[in-house]
Amino acid sequence: MTAALKKILVVDDEAAMRHMLQLVLEKEGYQVTESAEGGAALELLQEEPFDMVLCDIRMPGMDGRMFLREVARLKLTPTIIMMSAYGTIDTAIECMKAGAYDYISKPFKPDEVVLTLKKAEERFRLRQENLRLREELARSGAPSGTGGIIYRSAAMAQVMTLVGRVAGSASSVLVTGETGTGKELVARALHQQGERREGVFVAVNCGAISSGLLESELFGHVKGAFTGAVQAQKGLLEEAHEGTLFLDEIGDLSPVLQAKLLRVLQEGEFIPVGATRTRQVDVRFLAATNKDLEAEVARGQFREDLFYRLNVIALQLPPLRERPEDIEPLALHFLGNLARKLRRPLKGLTPDALAAMQAYRWPGNVRELENVIERCAILARGETIAAALLPFRRLDGPLKAPRAAPAPPALSLREAERGQVLRALQETAWNKSRAAQLLGVTRKTLDRKIKDFQLAQAELPDRL
Repeated sequence: MTAALKKILVVDDEAAMRHMLQLVLEKEGYQVTESAEGGAALELLQEEPFDMVLCDIRMPGMDGRMFLREVARLKLTPTIIMMSAYGTIDTAIECMKAGAYDYISKPFKPDEVVLTLKKAEERFRLRQENLRLREELARSGAPSGTGGIIYRSAAMAQVMTLVGRVAGSASSVLVTGETGTGKELVARALHQQGERREGVFVAVNCGAISSGLLESELFGHVKGAFTGAVQAQKGLLEEAHEGTLFLDEIGDLSPVLQAKLLRVLQEGEFIPVGATRTRQVDVRFLAATNKDLEAEVARGQFREDLFYRLNVIALQLPPLRERPEDIEPLALHFLGNLARKLRRPLKGLTPDALAAMQAYRWPGNVRELENVIERCAILARGETIAAALLPFRRLDGPLKAPRAAPAPPALSLREAERGQVLRALQETAWNKSRAAQLLGVTRKTLDRKIKDFQLAQAELPDRL
């Protein structure tokens, strides 16, 4: 099956409806096949694979409910969306319990159908991502359930031992540590070793989405809940049903969402935006933050009751500077991935490069190490990474400066930041995506910095 859902079977006894859907869906790039009743549609599903089915409920012969039951009995796997002009909430719930992914009430606008399909594609992508990660772990030879975490140090061995002990529990886990230490990888390892490993792992960055949008993303919304809500939409909580929901940067959650999340943790229920009835959900919660949540509780910025609900089990990840033994295996792992990606022989690090890397403080932790290795791999002319390619030796000065060398004049924070941004752009030939990775920021943030510092591609280093 392809990475996106493209083959769709439309099942409806009304020829006009089938024709309208065919025009709309083909315009969106889908391959459409039509059927006028459930029995014929079932035969088509057994003859060839379809990614998705749009099926009416009321039809002569085999109706939509019977069609759903037969699809389940035959263990067919398309994503099914039901349609009906006579629908109620109870009908929708009945269909979804029988195996339907979603339900659309007639009459509907073409955009409603397209949005529902896009949402289903995202669900499909999440499941495929889980499968891909498991396959990659199997090919890489990483121990089963480690989530691809590479380590040699005793500090990380203790963390992974604790992961193994608590993964089988249904309790919430709070993973703490500096930015870039691998908190999401640890969360994935907890999921892969737990009883929900066959379910979906859904990750959401609470700090990257505005509070209003995050509420809709987490809890979903009903049709008409706000301007632009042309149809009901499932939230990430329902996507993660019987799986795991990972809430990254949980410390950035607004007070309103903190209260709503607490209810889900306590009662296993929530109310979509604009709805009046509660829905049940079965989800294991994992959370992560680089903030001191106890201090946030003391300042009144984070709910104490929510903190204790999330912090049933605490996992503290050590920064990379406290586990230098892990630098070499991590660097070689990243280098091996890049060798395959770049189709170049990249065999390792020179002794002076490894010594320099082990002496460096790594403020960006493992994420910074990965970016440095990628930069070095691109710039390297031979098969090994030498110390001369390491960016922090040139940007921060030699690791041991000569005693007679005069100290450089102090720069303001703005001047220092401008210099780092410009150098990163020059070293990547103004490839903004790579420069953003090197600096450890988003592309949007880099664009803002370029505008703020009035940088131009023609600038030379001697301007700094």
